[in-house]
Amino acid sequence: MTKRFKTGYKIGVVLLAIITSIFLGAIILLAIGADVFKTYLVVLTEPLKNKIGITEVLLRMVPLSIIALGITVAYRSGIINIGAEGQMAMGILATTAIALFFPNLPPFVLIPFAILAGALGGALWGFIPGFLKAKLEVSELLSTVMLNYIAAQLYTFFLRGPMLDPAELTMGSGTPQSMRLSKNLELTRFIKGTRIHTGIFIALGLAIIIFFLLWKTSYGFKLRAAGASSRAARYGGINVPKYLIIAMMLSGAFAGMAGAIEIAGVHRRAIEGVTSGYGFSGIVVALFGGLHPAGIIPAAFFFGLLIYGADMTQRLVGVPANMVQVLQGIIILVIVATKMIISNPYLMQKVESKFMKITKKGDTQEVKA
Repeated sequence: MTKRFKTGYKIGVVLLAIITSIFLGAIILLAIGADVFKTYLVVLTEPLKNKIGITEVLLRMVPLSIIALGITVAYRSGIINIGAEGQMAMGILATTAIALFFPNLPPFVLIPFAILAGALGGALWGFIPGFLKAKLEVSELLSTVMLNYIAAQLYTFFLRGPMLDPAELTMGSGTPQSMRLSKNLELTRFIKGTRIHTGIFIALGLAIIIFFLLWKTSYGFKLRAAGASSRAARYGGINVPKYLIIAMMLSGAFAGMAGAIEIAGVHRRAIEGVTSGYGFSGIVVALFGGLHPAGIIPAAFFFGLLIYGADMTQRLVGVPANMVQVLQGIIILVIVATKMIISNPYLMQKVESKFMKITKKGDTQEVKA
């Protein structure tokens, strides 16, 4: 099998997957009576028509890319993290606690301190399923999902109790949110009239760090070896349970950092619903990006475009904004199917055999002519 055929085969499968996603999405849009062409046009182009739209897409790209990088570390290490939503929430609580306790620290101290606290909060929440998987063989799919619910309840408890803004009690509205955090925590918004902040540079920096960690260090090799084949890794002297726990903690730390940066750059206080489903969307971004930083950044931009564009569809074409979740579900199914097809050597050989027969038949007919 030639390298040229393998490359062509993979490109063909990916193109077919894209067409399939568009087709399935179109069927669902037709089922709800929507204008398919106009809906796709609004989602994919409307946000890119002005500065505000582009920066709002980039704004959503920041938490998506950071979470997806953490998901990549876990996935490459042989453990699937579906708990990023809860880990992000715990990171937000830790960041908010630091900002409330130390509001007068200078920005160059408070910002890294608060983001580090967010990473620690997420890492501790990630440690639990990592430990359960490594030591007790508890399915991480079950433990991470369950921990999401626990984290959501803890988050609500703190926002309605210990961290509730005193002004909400005074006014009697009781809106579950913390008081506005110190200005020393705020990430700089560097384009006038927009909300885009310096967190985007942190996200890009983290992508570079993950690339070097996973592909250029011995620790990264051990993490990937544990994920590729735990039995072979053990035979090679790698402590697989240890690296599973480390991977899950790193994954949780990234989700926690995403929460910290979202609070410091956008909301500037802890509020209900701040995670906005980023924890689940980050999984799709990681898969769509091929579990590699070079693919995750453009994938995060694309899904940021989908999320922001979906908000516009309700206003411009009357399509519910939650349709983006349906599209994400379709993309997940198509990605999984695509990976199975590409990784199946027998199917590739079968396609090559048929391709060679067609090619030879065409050559024979040309010679006769």
